[in-house]
Amino acid sequence: MEYKHLGRTGLEVSPLCLGTMNFGPYTAEKDAFRIMDRALDAGINFFDTANVYGQSAGKGATEEIVGRWLTGGEDRRRRIVLATKVYGRMGDGPNEGRLSALHIRRACEDSLRRLQTDHIDLYQMHHVDRHAPWDEIFQAMERLVRDGKITYVGSSNFAGWHIATANQIAARRNFLGLVSEQSLYNLADRTVELEVIPAVEAYGMAFLPWSPLARGVLGGVLKGIDGGRRASDMAAKRIASQGEAIRTYEGFCSDVGRAPGEVALAWLRGNAAVTAPIIGPRTMEHLESALASLALDLTAEQAAALDRIWPGPGGAAPEAYAW
Repeated sequence: MEYKHLGRTGLEVSPLCLGTMNFGPYTAEKDAFRIMDRALDAGINFFDTANVYGQSAGKGATEEIVGRWLTGGEDRRRRIVLATKVYGRMGDGPNEGRLSALHIRRACEDSLRRLQTDHIDLYQMHHVDRHAPWDEIFQAMERLVRDGKITYVGSSNFAGWHIATANQIAARRNFLGLVSEQSLYNLADRTVELEVIPAVEAYGMAFLPWSPLARGVLGGVLKGIDGGRRASDMAAKRIASQGEAIRTYEGFCSDVGRAPGEVALAWLRGNAAVTAPIIGPRTMEHLESALASLALDLTAEQAAALDRIWPGPGGAAPEAYAW
């Protein structure tokens, strides 16, 4: 396993990040434990969760599952880089969500309790809060860093200008600022190539694509392969609107002799801006498919063929739409 720096930091993380969103609502705890064991044994040292994950099992349930696994011995906590998120509404009160300093402090304490740890390595804002001033947000984050409760701060679902504004204000405060961004990015969803990825690169941040298989669309959805994935309602809509591209893509993967999910992850890893795609396995088979993708390096010709099947916006802004 070749590790990569988390953006401009000295921290090294695996080229795949284990996303845990399915743990609880879709993956039973014992199976989640097996998946985390296998990921750690395979060299994945980067685990991602969020305080709101849990869905039908209840908000916070996923962090609790990860926390119970962390206490299972084998020095697990020291061996992983642990990331979680803050923003989502955790209760009915007016201050139980978003990015006020009050909620950030309370949410961090609650995540630490659920995760059964004394610190979070990467604390990420799950979404931008247009009502919370950046000075308020960073004052709260700085306090958490000083108290040893978090180490780095990241973002998720930010626009390019949010990234730029946040980092400029952090610099003014002599604070490290954002070190990573999580965004929707895959072969079929490439809008972030316009401004988010250029902003991430300009500020030396790690880029962590979520939904690398486009919610199953890139995982062999037409044939129901790649670990038994089936079309979700959203994937079914994609099939209806982009069926020809999906059929061409799956044919391409067949010609390459690799599973569609492996090809989609290999394409992401071939992008120099990408640090680690966030994989979200529901089953051990899904994890094994993701691990198999590490042995696949696409040729320039294969990458070009994929660009023809799934064309992006044309590059970075403004050249993509102007001159």
